[in-house]
Amino acid sequence: MEPVRAKVCGLTRAEDALAAERLGAWAVGFVFAPSKRRVTPEQAAAIGARLGPFVARVGVFVDAPPAEVLEVARRARLSAVQLHGEEPPEWAEALRRHLPVIKAVRLAGPPDPALVAYPADALLVDGPRPGSGEAYDWGWLEPLADHPRLIVAGGLTPERLPELFTRVCPYAVDVSSGVESAPGVKDEARMRAFLQRVRRGCG
Repeated sequence: MEPVRAKVCGLTRAEDALAAERLGAWAVGFVFAPSKRRVTPEQAAAIGARLGPFVARVGVFVDAPPAEVLEVARRARLSAVQLHGEEPPEWAEALRRHLPVIKAVRLAGPPDPALVAYPADALLVDGPRPGSGEAYDWGWLEPLADHPRLIVAGGLTPERLPELFTRVCPYAVDVSSGVESAPGVKDEARMRAFLQRVRRGCG
């Protein structure tokens, strides 16, 4: 069985990124859109420089033009970008010439299956208010369950992972508020519990 990968998003502190790496995260995420967890490219670069070479550094953007995304990606030394707005397919195609692209969609109901045709390297599904910890009906994931690189986010916690894995076995899961003690401040014990459950896989 393929492993389930995990990204810990909304990082603002090097100690949290290092803990995420040590506990088994495949990727860390930095938010460059308006958010309580927003960081500058220089802050992200400084945190990322503390990590080993096998941890992906992902930048989260909302409706930023490709040229702006690429400039931030260069300064922050990102290895992938996550588009969380209404970015047209042409923007993703332009970015994919330089970096892998994750397209995020906010679910307020069952998704349009045509989303699988969006030109991205992975598709991330989130709740209606990303970063809020707000959950949604995981039955909505069924039209996308066969996507080869489906990433599930939104309302995930160590306690809710077992239920998710009985419904769908995604390529990866993405957590932020579900492992925090305050916005942008990760709780190491909750990260450990989350990542231990991810390592056990689906079923």
